[in-house]
Amino acid sequence: MSEHKRAGLNERERERLLDRLSRGSTSVGGSVPDTVDVQGTEVPLREFVFEIKDFDAVPEAERERADEMVTALRRERLQRRNRLASDDDLTAAEGEQLVESIVGLDRAINPLDSLDARGFEEQAREQWLDEQKRWSAFLHRIL
Repeated sequence: MSEHKRAGLNERERERLLDRLSRGSTSVGGSVPDTVDVQGTEVPLREFVFEIKDFDAVPEAERERADEMVTALRRERLQRRNRLASDDDLTAAEGEQLVESIVGLDRAINPLDSLDARGFEEQAREQWLDEQKRWSAFLHRIL
């Protein structure tokens, strides 16, 4: 019997995936995942983000909850990125899945990280404008 070994992620593929994470346009058009496993705990991430974003002006207690979540999400993002950068047993498909999961974390971190006393509508408009600028810059680069 022959043993089937999964093809590991080669360095070129690994660099391509890491480069995708460093581009500003990576999370444009992405969505916040329904749930995410953060250090062994399943978090209803989409529900949490939308709950926080529903406030016209975010109360201090909710802002603290959001800050704690951002810290946990950043820690999880760093762990996943480090795994992508160093795990020699990753396959190309697993690397792609890891990148997609990191992009989902980024989509959750962005609105939570930018909470302040301004209303959500103003924040959403600014985020939309930023995304439009990134898309425009991206399209100008490829065209």
